[in-house]
Amino acid sequence: MDIRPLLDALGVDPTAGLAGALSVRSPIDGSELGRMAAASEGDVGAAVADAEAAFLAWRHVPAPRRGDLVRLFADVLRANKEALAALVTIECGKIGAEAQGEVQEMIDICDFAVGLSRQLYGLTMATERPDHRLMETWHPLGPIGVITAFNFPVAVWAWNFALAIVCGDPVVWKPSEKTPFAAVACAALFAQAVRRWSGEAPAGLLRLVMGGSGPGALLARDPRLKLISATGSCAMGRAVAPVVAARFGRLLLELGGNNAMVVAPSADLDLAVRAIVFSAVGTAGQRCTTLRRLIVHESIADDVVRRLRLAYAGLAVGDPRADGTVVGPLIDARARTAMERALAQARSDGGLVFGGDPVALDEAPHGVYVSPALVEMPAQTDIVRAETFAPILYVLRYRDFTDAVRLHNEVDQGLASSIFTADVREAERFLSAAGSDCGIVNVNIGPSGAEIGGAFGGEKATGGGREAGSDAWRAYMRRATNTINYSRDLPLAQGIVFAGGA
Repeated sequence: MDIRPLLDALGVDPTAGLAGALSVRSPIDGSELGRMAAASEGDVGAAVADAEAAFLAWRHVPAPRRGDLVRLFADVLRANKEALAALVTIECGKIGAEAQGEVQEMIDICDFAVGLSRQLYGLTMATERPDHRLMETWHPLGPIGVITAFNFPVAVWAWNFALAIVCGDPVVWKPSEKTPFAAVACAALFAQAVRRWSGEAPAGLLRLVMGGSGPGALLARDPRLKLISATGSCAMGRAVAPVVAARFGRLLLELGGNNAMVVAPSADLDLAVRAIVFSAVGTAGQRCTTLRRLIVHESIADDVVRRLRLAYAGLAVGDPRADGTVVGPLIDARARTAMERALAQARSDGGLVFGGDPVALDEAPHGVYVSPALVEMPAQTDIVRAETFAPILYVLRYRDFTDAVRLHNEVDQGLASSIFTADVREAERFLSAAGSDCGIVNVNIGPSGAEIGGAFGGEKATGGGREAGSDAWRAYMRRATNTINYSRDLPLAQGIVFAGGA
C-alpha cells in the first residue's frame, strides 16, 4: 500500500529520511507502509535539549500570541482533514467516519485552546492582613513528554499539544511504533502553521522520537521533562509511574478501561441498543472507552440480548475504506490471539458466546478481521474483570440497583460508565458519590465518544489523569501563590507577634 501520495499531500518532506529498522504495517491488509528509524539515546537527548531551549524563549511569548499559533494550526488541519483522516485509516484501521471524527477532535481542541489562551485565570483571595493582596498566578511548566497509543494516533496527542503550546510548554512526542507516519504528518502540518505565523517560533516547540518502549523509558527518566503524559495499558502505567515519581516529575496517565453500562427496566431500549452497538464495536473494540460490560436488569435482559444479536448479525466487517463498513480490522494478530483466549476462558466460565469468529477477506488475506462477540455470562468472572482490547461485550444480569452498582464498580479500572434509565432517582444515584466510581459518568448515552469541552480521564487503575477540556490545562502549568504588602507595616499571618529583628 503506497502512502507516499498522502504524505506528499500533507507536506511531509520526501527527504525526511523515512527509513530504518522499524517496519510499519497497515492492519487493513498487513502490507508494509514503510520503515522508520528508532530513536537512539542520543536522539532522545537531543530532542529534549531542543525542547528545553525552546521553552526558555516560548515562556516569554504572551499566551494570546501562543494561542494565535494554535489557531493557525487549526486552520491547517481543516484544510488537510480528509488527507490526514485517510492516513489514520490506513495506519490504524479505523473506518472513515471515525478517522474524520478523530481529526475533528484535533480541530476542536485547538479551538478550545485558542479561547483558553485568554483565560489562564488565577484567583485573588481575601487576606486577613490590612493593605495586603493575596493571589495566585500560573506560569508555563516546562518542556513535556507525550507518549500516545495506536488507537487514537493523532487526537490524544493534540489534546496535550494544543493545551501545552498555549500554556507555554514545548512537547517531545513519542507516538506508537504502530502509527508513526500519522505523527510525522502532524509535525509537517504544524510546521506549516509555524511558517504562517507572524511571530518567530523557536524551533523546538515540537520534536518527535520514534520507536517502542525504549525511547518512552528515556523520556520518563529525563528530569528536563516536567510532565509526562502517557496513554496506554495499565501495565505501561505501572512501569512509567515509579520512574517519573522517583525524580519528582509530574504524571498524566490515561490507562485502561473496563467500561460498563447499566440498562434499567425503564430504559428506552431503542436508544440503548443503538448506544450499545456503537460503544461496543466502534474502532473494532479498540477504544479505551469501549463498552465491555453490559449490566442489564433481569426483567429486560432477554429482550436486550435478542435485539443485540439481530444488530450484531447485520454488522458489516471489512476494509475500513469501503462504504458501509462499520467494523474494521484489529491492529494485529496479537490482538486476535488475546480475543480468542478471552473467549475461550469465557466459555470455560459458563459463558454463551455469539460471534467472535475470524472474518476472511479475499482482497486482504493478511488483515486481521473478526466479528464482534456478544457473551452472556453467569457471573462477573476474572476474564470479565480483565480488559481485553478487542470487540467483546459481556452481558450480566442484575436484580436490584444496588447490585448493579456493585457489579459496575467491581473492576480495577475506572474510566467511563453510563446508565440508561428514565428514573431520575436511579440516574442521580448513579451520578452520586455512592454510584459509579469512574471519571466519566453518563446518563442515556454510551460511555464512548467524549467531547473535548469536558475533562477526559479516569480513576483507580486508569491512572487519575485528565486531558482536554474543563480545567485540565492546570496540569501543564505551575502555580505560584503571591502575597503583596503595600502597607508600611509588617503584620504576620495568624496574628503572630514576633519580637526579634532590628
